[in-house]
Amino acid sequence: MIRARESKSAPVGVVVKVLKILEAIHDAPAGLQLKQVAKQTAINKSTAYRFLAHLEGEGYLYRDDAGAYVIGPKLARLGSGINYEESLRKISRPILHKLWINTGETVNLSVLDGQDALYLDVIESHTFRLASQVGSRRPLYCTSLGKAMMAFLPPEQVDELIGLFTFVRTTPHTLVHRTKLKKDLERTRQRGYALDDEEAVLGARCVAAPVFDAGGNVAAAVSVSGPITRISAGKVPIVGSAVREAAAEISARLGYAES
Repeated sequence: MIRARESKSAPVGVVVKVLKILEAIHDAPAGLQLKQVAKQTAINKSTAYRFLAHLEGEGYLYRDDAGAYVIGPKLARLGSGINYEESLRKISRPILHKLWINTGETVNLSVLDGQDALYLDVIESHTFRLASQVGSRRPLYCTSLGKAMMAFLPPEQVDELIGLFTFVRTTPHTLVHRTKLKKDLERTRQRGYALDDEEAVLGARCVAAPVFDAGGNVAAAVSVSGPITRISAGKVPIVGSAVREAAAEISARLGYAES
């Protein structure tokens, strides 16, 4: 009887330890190192590591470049949207920074928010700044970020969004016709990146690629923007390749496995 009780209580003990670890990391927005987790939870270091490694492998935790464990996107999705956005921003930041260094242009991260692209992160170029800021929104139809996300949504969702748009021509190049927008989205799907060719701001080009989560759903988009004098028409494919690579790296960190 004693052995039976012990075997039944063992899984409960594991759950308690896992919850202690999650609570400790949740209360530390900057993340915790392994030794800090072990100390705060009073769990043996080797045992704590096994739990952390498993939670990281399942996408519930994420270990940043400094080795600190933070709440991962999978777990954050179970909570509030704000936590998910913070998790996504933290996971993406090192990759966005590398893209910024490689291109020398402004780099953006956004998510779908209704009919708009919501900017979660912006790393500005020192020599060319656009109006977009963290927390700002822009219509999906006139931004490369928006078009990159729209192009890879289910067709019925795309049709629903296009039906809701109130098209406003912000520049002479803005796509304000549904048929032209649909053709542009098809080109985006074919090449793997979207192009905003002076459609939101005159004198500026923006190239974006979609980010996918573990379920293969559109989670966000990454873009590089700059003046047309530096992002020339001939340079767009080069920037597109760099943006696609960055988006794929973020997708992999979210657990997406390209088939």
